[in-house]
Amino acid sequence: MDIQPFHIAISDSELDDLRQRLARTRLPAGIDNLGWREGTDSDFLKKLLSYWQHQFDWRKQEARLNQLPQFMAQIGEQQIHFIHQPGQGPNPMPLVLTHGWPGSFIEMAEIIPMLADPASYGGDAQDAFHVVVPSLPGYGFSSAPRTTGIGTQQTAALWAELMRALGYEQFAAQGGDIGAGVASWLARNYPQSLVGLHLNFIPGSYRPYLASDQPAVTEQEQSFLDQVAAWAASEGAYGHIQGTRPQSLAVGLNDSPAGLAAWISEKFQAWSDCHGNIESGIGLDALLTDISLYWFTQSIGSSFRMYVEGRAAPFSFARGERILPPLGVALFPAELPMPPRSWVERSYSVQRWTTMPRGGHFAALEYPADLAADIRAFFRPLRATS
Repeated sequence: MDIQPFHIAISDSELDDLRQRLARTRLPAGIDNLGWREGTDSDFLKKLLSYWQHQFDWRKQEARLNQLPQFMAQIGEQQIHFIHQPGQGPNPMPLVLTHGWPGSFIEMAEIIPMLADPASYGGDAQDAFHVVVPSLPGYGFSSAPRTTGIGTQQTAALWAELMRALGYEQFAAQGGDIGAGVASWLARNYPQSLVGLHLNFIPGSYRPYLASDQPAVTEQEQSFLDQVAAWAASEGAYGHIQGTRPQSLAVGLNDSPAGLAAWISEKFQAWSDCHGNIESGIGLDALLTDISLYWFTQSIGSSFRMYVEGRAAPFSFARGERILPPLGVALFPAELPMPPRSWVERSYSVQRWTTMPRGGHFAALEYPADLAADIRAFFRPLRATS
């Protein structure tokens, strides 16, 4: 496998083009006082676009991200961008972290040093990890798949190959959103390599094996299924579009920074623990760094592929199938609908189930110290057996 160092270097011409497009933004007329009920709040969007055009400093963010050790790996036909931060401790455990949509590797920027060098953040050096953060295929600087069929299962195979190439025969996995699906497939298909997995979301398409010889669905489990159905009806239009007719949408978002900003910022506002105020919860700079990555890499369309592939291959189980490596789950209060422990235990080997005090869907970005502490706590007793 060919692995080369990587450095982010967006050209001045790309920055100029973005500013010119922002200056020519044509927003639709709207109804007053709608807020976020039907999409991105119009007043917020105007403020965000003005900040992006006149105040946001991409070069500052680029320099910050370039402090992370970044690489590009050629795995078959796929180029995978990744961060590889060696751990600072007596025996760091290899750990692969996987992001989701509409996030990116940028979500992990603050949590990486907390996991790699816990002693510098009030933790124990014994809990250190060698941290690997790849960008999903078609996200950020990872190349877009050239064929159909590259979903979470196939991505897990890429991650397993990458970790072996880095010299890690056994490793841990962590993920949320789409990353939870990738981490789960790693545990399912490579149990001999996985020390354990830690999730802050359960894959949306996960369905355990249910038949007459299995325990009946409990009242709590049925309540969760009803909640998922209600959420899909009121909030799930984006996923249906991205999974069925993504290319028509991608044309507009790839051409309009205003459209891209509206599409992505709505999800950060709705899915984070910001109490309706995205500026206090996420912050404009963090939000625009993520949006800018999608813009400069023109990856919004290719990022939708995971939704198409997810519909084609749901994360379901047949009779007798289970995930063997131990699982730890961190439940953040503002997360999307999460199942009860019993539903997860039907297919996973749950060993830790933690209710977190705060945070939402973007836990590594919102409260990285809280997530890092739970990851360290879960893997601590597993280090002796790895």
